[in-house]
Amino acid sequence: MADTMHGGEEHTRRDFLYLAAAATGGVGAAVALWPFVSSMNPAADTLALASVEVDLAPIQPGQAIKVMWRGKPVFIRNRTEDEVKQAQAVGLAELIDPQTDADRVKAGKENWLVLVGVCTHLGCIPLGTNSGEAKGDFGGWFCPCHGSHYDGSGRIRKGPAPKNLQVPEYAFLTDTRVKIG
Repeated sequence: MADTMHGGEEHTRRDFLYLAAAATGGVGAAVALWPFVSSMNPAADTLALASVEVDLAPIQPGQAIKVMWRGKPVFIRNRTEDEVKQAQAVGLAELIDPQTDADRVKAGKENWLVLVGVCTHLGCIPLGTNSGEAKGDFGGWFCPCHGSHYDGSGRIRKGPAPKNLQVPEYAFLTDTRVKIG
C-alpha cells in the first residue's frame, strides 16, 4: 500500500511540475510577444488625428479643398447644382462599382462631397481637387499613376481601379462645419 501511495505522490508532483513549466513558458511567450502586438496599434500622432473639423464657409460652389485626416488626404467638394444633377442622373448599369450618389452624400447636403483622396487601385492621390488640375473624362478626379477616372461623386468610371473613392465617416456640426472621423 505504501508503494501505491508513493507512486501517487510522484504522479502528482510530476503533474505539478508540468503545469508549472507550461504556465511559466506561456507567461514568457506572452511577455516576449507583447512588443510585437503593441507595435501594430496606431501611432500616437495618428490617434491624435482621429477626427478633424473643417470650416466649409470659404469653399465656393464648384471649389474643392484637400485636408489631412489620419495621414490621408480627404477631398471636400462643394458641388454646383449642375454637378449634383449630373451625378444623380448616372445609371447604376454604367458604373464599375454601382453606388448611387445619394449613398455617398448626406441627405439635405447633396452639394457637399467628402471622400478619402486615395485611388483604390494602388493608393496614388488623384488629381482634380486643385484649380487647373485634370478632372478626368467624367469631371471628378483623375489618377495619373494608372489612368483611373472618377466622376463627380467619386465613383470609378474608367481605368484599373476596382472600387469607388471611399467615403469616410463624417457629420455636419453646423451648416458650415463638418467633423470627419
